[in-house]
Amino acid sequence: MLRELIITIYLFLIKVFFSLFKLFPLKEHVLFIVSFGDNSKYVLDEMKRQNIQHKVIVHCKKSSERYFLEYKDVSLVPLNSKNPYYFLVSIFHLATSKTIFVDNYFGFLSATNFKKDVDCIQLWHASGAIKKFGLMDESVKHRSKKALDRFQQVYSKFNKVVVGSDTMSEIFQMAFGLTSKNILKTGIPRTDYFYKNSAEKVEIQQLNNRQVILYAPTYRDKELDEFKLKLDLDLMYKELSKDYVVALRLHPAVKINSDITVEYPNFVYDYSGSKYDINELLLISDYLITDYSSILYEYSILNRPMIFFAYDLEEYINDRGLWEDYEKMVPGPVVRETSEIINFIREKSFNIETIKDFSLKWNRYSLGTSSENVVKAVFDTQSKKTKQYL
Repeated sequence: MLRELIITIYLFLIKVFFSLFKLFPLKEHVLFIVSFGDNSKYVLDEMKRQNIQHKVIVHCKKSSERYFLEYKDVSLVPLNSKNPYYFLVSIFHLATSKTIFVDNYFGFLSATNFKKDVDCIQLWHASGAIKKFGLMDESVKHRSKKALDRFQQVYSKFNKVVVGSDTMSEIFQMAFGLTSKNILKTGIPRTDYFYKNSAEKVEIQQLNNRQVILYAPTYRDKELDEFKLKLDLDLMYKELSKDYVVALRLHPAVKINSDITVEYPNFVYDYSGSKYDINELLLISDYLITDYSSILYEYSILNRPMIFFAYDLEEYINDRGLWEDYEKMVPGPVVRETSEIINFIREKSFNIETIKDFSLKWNRYSLGTSSENVVKAVFDTQSKKTKQYL
């Protein structure tokens, strides 16, 4: 009750100031509203390459600033700052920018009413979807009608949504209540990385000479403050440490209260929140262990083995809901115990053809030119080429 009251007051203030700033004329400015950063950076780089001259403003979380610090001509504004000045500046940019890219759900969009010439493009942070989200999220059933109305108001602001496949197009239409007219079939910008880089270019010194097993699980709402690693590292160290290393990449929302790398020197390396981008870690990994995370879609481009450590599958389905039957959906073995992971790695019993088919399904339009496609589709709206992405 109190939470809803605070949200209502916050959105009312945004609506008041947005209506005021909307009296100013629209500017040929490009505004990026960023939680994750990688897709936005690829689009921005391509804008530079194509010599798009519009002024660029980036509203981003502290964790995503690193993607944009190199650009001297880009205005960086803290996202969700409690500073009144930044609060007003953010709303002013939102009300006066002609092109707006977002990469997540941002509740404050429900308090906006863009002018008709504004383009709001959703650069969603995942190439595919295992767990349900948006209007299809199981938890939505327990939210108030006021909250549901707010969600729909946010989704209605996305007049374009970037996708990498027809499958994801259908999911977005259900999750956001949109139509096929809102979909841009350009491919996902950050996947360009896998077509333009090789593992040799990514130097992570301590991982050399042994095969890399990357463990990158998603978060559980109940474990945000204290994450408990279910992977049996004792057993993995005993069975695999001679020929393998384990690289950890925990979700940014997760906190772990122990230094695992000290317990397993020269075997376990924690790259959670490190300077290394997740794509760099995927590129140098020989195996991926994950669960319900969306990174399997990018990793499938590399046609490398994946194992799905779904130790809490039934509970997760009840809490979040999945789009399809999990064991039929993922392109690799589903396991509940660490011993099963070790057996699959030792026996190398993986069906790479299944992974290739999976990638063809989910990465149909992500073929190494996605950033270029997005920029052409958004900034060259009069050309015939734009129509091919719809």
